Amino acid sequence: MGVKYNIAREKLIVALDFSTWEDAEKMVKSLPEVSLFKVGLELYLASSGLAVRRLRELGKEVFLDLKFHDIPNTVAQACRQAAREGAFIFNVHASGGREMMRQAVLSAQEEAEKHELKKPLLLAVTVLTSLDDQDLSEIGLVGTKESVGRLAVLAKEAGIDGVVASPQEIKLIRELCGNDFKIVCPGVRPHWAGLGDQKRVLTPGEAVSAGADFLVIGRPITKAKSPNEAALKIMEEIEEVKA
Repeated sequence: MGVKYNIAREKLIVALDFSTWEDAEKMVKSLPEVSLFKVGLELYLASSGLAVRRLRELGKEVFLDLKFHDIPNTVAQACRQAAREGAFIFNVHASGGREMMRQAVLSAQEEAEKHELKKPLLLAVTVLTSLDDQDLSEIGLVGTKESVGRLAVLAKEAGIDGVVASPQEIKLIRELCGNDFKIVCPGVRPHWAGLGDQKRVLTPGEAVSAGADFLVIGRPITKAKSPNEAALKIMEEIEEVKA
């Protein structure tokens, strides 16, 4: 099966939104074909910060989704810790500004070199997929597409490897930042799953066809009657698109 889902294994990230490590671990072990998992604020705190290490011990790669956003020095030191923990991917908020992102890049690279670790992919969050134009207007910002475009360009100029963005903005980001700039897409929902709190979505096949490098999918898999069957169904859709 691993060969059959070779491409999907590189693209699918399953979000572990659980309140205990024990529940998260059960889910991980029930998804043998999945190699990438997202650890967000809930699980990171619930596991006292050990979730990354535990997943690494299980032979999995980790997207540490803590969305650092603070003064440059604080974010730089947090990025050192994330790199040291062995996260494959982690992120900051692009709205933290150029200098914050620049220092994040430098500190992550320095820490990886210091400990002879593979340099992690450092991403910048553009606009959360739970927000739309009306939400942004309420806080005095321009529309989603313009905001995403501005933040993606700023992130690239600061040396960031890629962005977290809605799949609906993939084409725009590619036009502005090129094909080597990584795009990680939450807000991906199979046609057979509900939207939940997501507003700007595409199906897995549509997102991969549009050029997404990674898809973050949580509840359609983890809340399914059979999580493994749901995951395999999504992986098959990804493979069909890339065949």
